[in-house]
Amino acid sequence: MKLLSITVPCYNSAAYMSKCIESLLVGGDDVEILIVNDGSKDNTLEIAEEYQRKYPSIVKVIDKENGGHGSGVNAGIEQAKGLYFKVVDSDDWVSESAYIQILNTLKAFLDDGKFIDMFISNFVYEKEGEKRKKVMKYDHALPKNKIFTWKDVHHFRVGQYILMHSVIYRTKLLRECGLKLPEKTFYVDNIFVFNPLPYVKTMYYLDVNFYRYYIGREDQSVNEQVMIGRIDQQIKINKLMIDYYVDNKPLIYSNGKVKRYMRNYLDIITTVSSVLLIRSELDENLDKKKELWEYIKTKDKALWFILRSGILGNAMNLPGRLGRKITIDGYKICQRIFHFN
Repeated sequence: MKLLSITVPCYNSAAYMSKCIESLLVGGDDVEILIVNDGSKDNTLEIAEEYQRKYPSIVKVIDKENGGHGSGVNAGIEQAKGLYFKVVDSDDWVSESAYIQILNTLKAFLDDGKFIDMFISNFVYEKEGEKRKKVMKYDHALPKNKIFTWKDVHHFRVGQYILMHSVIYRTKLLRECGLKLPEKTFYVDNIFVFNPLPYVKTMYYLDVNFYRYYIGREDQSVNEQVMIGRIDQQIKINKLMIDYYVDNKPLIYSNGKVKRYMRNYLDIITTVSSVLLIRSELDENLDKKKELWEYIKTKDKALWFILRSGILGNAMNLPGRLGRKITIDGYKICQRIFHFN
């Protein structure tokens, strides 16, 4: 069995995937790199197969019909042979020194007969054209260098949460919780770091800048104009997360820290949806914002009230043109602080 399976979903990634894969090869035979060719129309498959020929004990190619990012992750989970599981997008890469530290830590757990459900590390926003890189750290919220549980987790700051870039899961946990991401849909990474949380019992945080998250391609899914163009998919993910939270209340509510964190995550995701709908300045999207909030109210009135009465919820529902302007101005300030989009 491998220590760590790393899935790299690829769609027309030929121009940049080599940087990602080369950074992952540093892990050697402790890892398996599952390159998932998601029906690419360029020479992604040929590049992947060349890596497989060159590193047959490390690289495995999964060639499949196009199904979207979530489909690629699903294929990786199904075929992973590693004790732990990580997703690295094909336009991102990892830091060698942090990578080695993480593998050594996971090996030490194995040697001691210890297993954790979720391993967390920092990630760096590699935003094109910016010399100063924003690092997403968790040292204020999570204990460092020790195995801990939810009761040891402190308060997360507003606008900060654990992303796909931050996490490594125990592979068995992902299978046991039945995680299956929607196909042909963007923004499924939110579900990847949301749905498994009630099943996570033990965690470990290593304060290293491991994942390098590239932001700069015009066609990138997190580009603001792209997100507005795909707003229906953002809303779909938002609603799926609401559904999961409401439908799994007994499990989620059994742990107060899990409930609070997941509720705050919903707050942030709903804020993102609302801001993008406002920012589009289209009447039809303002109607979609009303419909989204009405959906939450219909699904769970208590949850709607909590989200609606919070700082973010109030800001998203300020009335009139002036209210929308205040919302957008606040969003721009957050952009400058957190360096997203």
